[in-house]
This record gives sequence, C-alpha cells and structure tokens, in this order.
Amino acid sequence: MRMTFKFQLADDNGVAQPVLTMPAKDIHKYSRGHAVIVSGPRLKTGASRLAARAALAVGAGLVTLIGNRAALEEQAAHVTAIMLKEFDPECDSLDDRVRAVAIGPGAGVTPGTQKQVLKMLQGNIPVILDADAITVFCENSQLLFKHLSSNDVMTPHVGEFGRLFPELAMEEPVAAACAAARLAGCVILLKGPDTVIAAPSGRCAVNRHSSSWLATAGSGDVLTGLICGILAQGVDSFAAAAIGAWLHGDIGFRAGPGLIADAMPDYIPLVLRGCLQED
Repeated sequence: MRMTFKFQLADDNGVAQPVLTMPAKDIHKYSRGHAVIVSGPRLKTGASRLAARAALAVGAGLVTLIGNRAALEEQAAHVTAIMLKEFDPECDSLDDRVRAVAIGPGAGVTPGTQKQVLKMLQGNIPVILDADAITVFCENSQLLFKHLSSNDVMTPHVGEFGRLFPELAMEEPVAAACAAARLAGCVILLKGPDTVIAAPSGRCAVNRHSSSWLATAGSGDVLTGLICGILAQGVDSFAAAAIGAWLHGDIGFRAGPGLIADAMPDYIPLVLRGCLQED
C-alpha cells in the first residue's frame, strides 16, 4: 500500500487538513509513483527545480527532470536525488511507470512550449499546467481546451486566468473557477488569498489555510510540484490540487517571516508529519 492522503472538506466547503497514513513496509520507489517535471531552458531552470524538489519531498518515489542537454547540465550542478533525462520529440521519456507530469515553470512563452504541452496531453497521464504552459495558449485557448481532460490540472494566478479566460475575469473567484473548469474540461486551481479548486463536474472547494508569507518568487512553482507529487501517488486530480493547496499554505504558517521558495521544500517533511495519522 502506498502512503495515502485522505482529502477532507469542512462544512463550508473549505479544504480541511488532510490525513496522511503510513505506507506498507514492503513498498518500493516505483509503487510510490514516478513524477516528471519539464525543465526550463538554460539559465531558466530554477522554477522547474523547485517543482521537482517539492514533488520528491511530498512523497513521489522518483522524480525526473526532462529537458535539453544544456538545461540538464545546469540542473546537474544542483540536484542529486532527482533524475535527469533528455527530452525527446516523441515523449519516449514518459514510460508506463510515469504517473504525473508538470510543465510550465520557467518553460518560456514559445512555440516549443506549446508543442510540448500538446504532446504531453496526448498521453493517458495527468498533466499539471502552470505559468508559461498556460500563458502560451492565451491567443488560442480552444486549441488547449480540446486536448484537456478531467485528470489534468491548471494552476493560474489571477493574471494568467484573466488572459486565458477573459470573459470570466470580472467574475468572483468561485464562480469564475467553476465556469473555467467546465469550459476547459479540467481541474482549475485559481490561486489567491483564498485558493479556489474547481472540477468540470461542478465540484468545488476553497482553501483558506494560507499565509501572506507565501507571496514570494517561486512559491507557485513549489505548489505545482506538490500537486504533481501527490498525483503521482494515485490521488485523483481534484483532491490532489486541494491537498497541495493546503500543504502549501501550511508551509507559509510554519516558516513565517523571511520565507523564500528555495527553503520551502525543506518544510514539507514537517508539514507531512503534522498530517500523519499514527497507527
């Protein structure tokens, strides 16, 4: 049995503290799930590295950064437990053991990023789209929407949301996120002081467990990695997004003043210990 997150909602549809159970003694790294993060290009690798570190710390058994050789040479100077693999046009990097993919942090708003996103979405693997992977479709949102499924997650902040869903930009957050989820056909996590998580089915939750100390560069990349790592462990997309938002908020509470994104993955074990259900 894998380590298991139990998703909980409060009476007001708020995300409650998740419950974490211990994995079986005979578990191995592949049964804990393999997460893949697409690296940004050379000199823009930091955001994807933050996401990869978070995915590993939250419990994925393996995490691989994929990218071009120049980017991976830069990544190799910073990571050890995270694996590196060159990206190939046919996505052969995504073997049948990969359980979740994240793309967008530091990717660049380029035709190449758009092509990579569409290629990733052709597989039967949940994909988390963040940052540049969202912005790159602002001029052609329908192209993206027709490739998305209810297993996929988009994590826009208000600016990215408004560019991709201009007709919903003036709606209040819960109504906007729910309408966007139906329109796009995937889970929408709309970031803000209160983060809204909405599924195409109409299911909705609001994470109010958050801290203003999280308003720092790279914080959103850590959230993307948290969701990817939880997805890799077999949690469904809506619950993974909601749990990731709660854990992300708890990092802010535990770290407090002076928090920077580089330090955020180091708080994840403390956050998980607080959720652990003892036998």
